[in-house]
Amino acid sequence: MDLFATLLNPESVPHAVTVICLVAGLGLALGQFKLWGIHIGIAGVLFTGLIFGHFGITINEHVLEFIREFGLILFVYAIGLQVGPGFFSSLRKGGLPLNIMAASVVLLGVGMTLVAHFIGGVPVEAAVGVLSGATTNTPSLGAAQQALRDVFGAHSEIVKMPGLGYAVAYPFGVIGIILSMIFIKTIFKIHPEKELDQFSAESRENAPKLFSANLEVTNSALIGLPIGHVPGLPAASVVISRVMHNGEVTVAHPTTTLAVGDVILAVGPHEMLKTLEAIIGKKSELDLREVESNISTQRVIVTRKTILGKSLEELSLQKRFGVTVSRLTRMNLEFAARPDLTLKFGDTLLMVGEREAINEAAGVLGNSPKDLNDPQIIPLLVGITVGVIFGSLPLTIPGLPAPVRLGLAGGPLIVAIVLARVGQWRSLVWHMPVSANLMIRELGISLFLTCVGLKSGGKFIETLMSGSGVSWVLWGAAITLVPLLVVGLAARYFHKTNFTALCGVLAGSMTDPPALAFANTYMNSELPALSYATVYPLTMLLRVLSTQILVLILLR
Repeated sequence: MDLFATLLNPESVPHAVTVICLVAGLGLALGQFKLWGIHIGIAGVLFTGLIFGHFGITINEHVLEFIREFGLILFVYAIGLQVGPGFFSSLRKGGLPLNIMAASVVLLGVGMTLVAHFIGGVPVEAAVGVLSGATTNTPSLGAAQQALRDVFGAHSEIVKMPGLGYAVAYPFGVIGIILSMIFIKTIFKIHPEKELDQFSAESRENAPKLFSANLEVTNSALIGLPIGHVPGLPAASVVISRVMHNGEVTVAHPTTTLAVGDVILAVGPHEMLKTLEAIIGKKSELDLREVESNISTQRVIVTRKTILGKSLEELSLQKRFGVTVSRLTRMNLEFAARPDLTLKFGDTLLMVGEREAINEAAGVLGNSPKDLNDPQIIPLLVGITVGVIFGSLPLTIPGLPAPVRLGLAGGPLIVAIVLARVGQWRSLVWHMPVSANLMIRELGISLFLTCVGLKSGGKFIETLMSGSGVSWVLWGAAITLVPLLVVGLAARYFHKTNFTALCGVLAGSMTDPPALAFANTYMNSELPALSYATVYPLTMLLRVLSTQILVLILLR
């Protein structure tokens, strides 16, 4: 009897754990079923939470708030670590058009909110809450409530109105983003697999594919010239790994001198190899990799923390061990191993040399799969702490009565992106194995949606059945769908935006982690997260500002 009393007590820890696990587990199971041929995915957790909340099966409010926010932090932080290494290159390449699309979604949503107020008669204090819920943006709700406190006082009943509008509009806000993605796919008859392959190919354009070439020295001007002094070689992103002189193949060093008739093996982009061929002489029929010698190749993983941030030139592997590094692989991208390349945790180097020498060099680099799979708990906790602090910092903007904050969603995401780009600081390494990252993301988003459903379920049906509630739901649906469909259809029709990137932009324009989780599942890839993170910072700022500005303009 005591056991059941404890489990049924809404204030007890066993009750909270049981309800959270039941909702999340049943929701994930529900998401596996197909509805009209479509998996609802992670959104199944939200639906299950709404059902539990409607029947009064919930948990302590303070515990619920903590679990919801902590789950959100885990999700966005793991996303930031994942997309961070490629975020800045993506921003330079295609960030402007993607951010224009996202900003357009935000501005159209604000426009629809004004229509809801002036034509639909929705009170401003409720309209800003409906806007926050329809765009699934909790920080903007907090900003609106703060602005209302400054206008009417902290104890005014009006301050409670945005929260109710948010709760009513939020569920369809999540569903509406998902429906928009599905609608765009259907209208344009998009094949996700083909779009994913195309997006993957485009994302590799900044790192041209590497080729190898065997070149015979016929240029007499190169006689006696060290390989390191070959004209244009340092700037050509080409590495010479082997050289054959008088029938003997050896590891190439910068000090190795050339002679007519020598054959070299070079690695680099195709165009650079063509340029080098014109300097060296001509292509050789020999392949030095097939000529018998005591030279071998081996891939070595960088895992030793003491060498992180150092360049290949600083490590002097050629001078110390007589090995040459020909290729460096990072985040599935392959580069010619130029001397100025700095090493990051998890880089893979292709080494050329005698086996014993390679083993000695590998010891310097670490080459420990065990260390590579270490989840790095201390850097994780440090990063989350810094992210929460950063998200809580007030950002003062002229003209606004109260400072704005990036919140628990924006702060950890931006900090994680920066830390993933930095890679390491002293003994702290911001690297997370793929399996650990996936586990944290799924756990985080499941906890977040479970709590959102439990919190919204109690008043959802009641508000929905009231006259004003129906109006708010319909206007919320319009605020969700109209901007997404207008921008999404225009981006696909006029700009030919890749569907993989478009899904990330639509989710990011609404700052909606559940929609990103659905997009990742829908595309069977994590690549939508890249465009999501590209537009997220600007979108978050615009979302937080927009509700405050609406309150200030319409109520002052």
